[in-house]
Amino acid sequence: MRFKAAAVALALLTTTAGCTDKPDAAPDKVAYATGFGAVGRDAFIWVARDKGYFAEARIEVDIQKGTGNVPNLTMLKANEAQFAAMDFAGAELLAGQRKFTDWRAVAAIHQQTLVSIMTTADTGITKPTDLKGRTVATATGSVSEVLFPAYAKLAGLDPASVTIQGTQPTALNGLMAQRRVDAISTFLLSRKALETTSKKSVTVLPYSDYLKNLYGNVIVTQAGLIGSDRDLVQRFTTAAPKGLRYTLDHPQEAAEILNRAEPTAAIPAAVGEIEAMKPYAEPLGRLDQKRVTDGLAELQAGGLSADQVADFSFCSGTPTAGCS
Repeated sequence: MRFKAAAVALALLTTTAGCTDKPDAAPDKVAYATGFGAVGRDAFIWVARDKGYFAEARIEVDIQKGTGNVPNLTMLKANEAQFAAMDFAGAELLAGQRKFTDWRAVAAIHQQTLVSIMTTADTGITKPTDLKGRTVATATGSVSEVLFPAYAKLAGLDPASVTIQGTQPTALNGLMAQRRVDAISTFLLSRKALETTSKKSVTVLPYSDYLKNLYGNVIVTQAGLIGSDRDLVQRFTTAAPKGLRYTLDHPQEAAEILNRAEPTAAIPAAVGEIEAMKPYAEPLGRLDQKRVTDGLAELQAGGLSADQVADFSFCSGTPTAGCS
C-alpha cells in the first residue's frame, strides 16, 4: 500500500510538472512589421495582441509600423524584426532578382492580390484597354508599378501605350480626385477613401482578373528562424490568424483597438478597409503550394520554386487553431 501510494504521488507530481512547464515559461519576444503603417488591413495584429492571443501562445509582440516590402525585408535581414507583413508578389520578384532570399511566407492575409486600377467614373475608363494613351499614377517602385506590365499584357494592352507616373503613396487619391491623372494603381481596399476624397463613384479594375494565382499580403518570417525555432513560428501562425478572424467578424471593435494603439488611424477608414478585406481573406491563412507555383510562373520570377518563397507546413492543408 505504501508503494502504491508513493507511485500515485510520483505520477501526480510528474503530470503536474509537465502541465506547468510551458505556461510558466517566459514569453518569446519578437518584433513584427506591419505591411504599411497603421491602417485597417493591418489592424488584426493589434487585435491579436489586445485579445490575448499572442499571450496565450507565450509570445510578446513589439508591433513596428512597416513601410513596404524592401524596408520590411531589410528589417528581417538585420534581425530588427522576426515577422512581417508584405505583398507576396512584390517579395517574390525581389527574391527572383536575388536581392532578398532569406525569408519564407508562412500564412496568407489576402488570398489574392488586391492591386488594382482605380479611376473615377467620369473618365469613361471601364476596361483595361481604355487605358491606352492615358496616365496612371502609382507609388514609385511599388508592387502596383512592378506588376503593371504583366497585367497589361494579359489584358490585351500594350504597357508602353500607358504613361506611368510615380509618386508618393499618400498623393494618389488627391491626384485622381483633382483629375491630374486618368487612373491610379493601388490596393482596392482604398476604394472607399478615393470615393470620399473625390466625392465621385469609383471604377475598380482588379489585377486579379488576369493575374489569378497571386496572393496579396502574407506573413513572412526569417528562413533561419523556421530552422532554429519552428515551435515559435507555429505559435505565431496560430495566434495571428485568430486576430484576423476576430477583426473580420468585428470590424468596428477592431478599428477601435487599432485607434487606441495608434490614434492617427481613423476609425471609419479602418472599418472600410476591414469590410473590403472580407471577400479576400478566406480560407483564413491558407497557402496553397500549386497556386504559389502557378503565381511564380505568371510573374516569371527568376526560376524560383515555391519552397524558396513559402513554407507550407504551417498553413497549407490541415486546419490549425488559427489557419482554417
